[in-house]
Amino acid sequence: MSKTPTERIIQWLRDAHTMETEAETMLKAMSSRIEHYPDLKQRIDRHIEETRGQAQRIEARLKALDSSPSAAKDMMANVMAAMHAGGNAMMSDEVVKGLGISYAFEHMEIASYRNLMFAAEAAGDTATVQLCRDILPEEEAMAAWLLEHQQSLMHQFLARDQAEDTTAKR
Repeated sequence: MSKTPTERIIQWLRDAHTMETEAETMLKAMSSRIEHYPDLKQRIDRHIEETRGQAQRIEARLKALDSSPSAAKDMMANVMAAMHAGGNAMMSDEVVKGLGISYAFEHMEIASYRNLMFAAEAAGDTATVQLCRDILPEEEAMAAWLLEHQQSLMHQFLARDQAEDTTAKR
């Protein structure tokens, strides 16, 4: 049996909450390890706060729909993100891998919120549409920042990687 539009929106809101939980765990792990890229660390820390706010807004929307986040999915996302961060920490180019993963994750979030917004529009759920419209610019801004700073961060990494007595990886 197929889900009603509201049931589908609730499912996707729960998925979005899990996505933000995973993002926060990944971003906090990345931020905690950055030593030599202060602009990147500062932007990630700012996005951590945005991510927390997004999760709170999604949770409030779920409550308005008589639902709640999935504790099991959120816990699994935290575990997976922590394992992924641990794997990245062992890479000699940790910051480079983190940039790529972060950029890809931001675009996955953008696509997810756009899909949710379109579904909410079709269902006449104006509150969820507005929620997505509020969150999307934050995700798009983070993706744009990563793209805009990718070249300079790569140049910093390469310079540190070639220099004696320096660490480039983080």
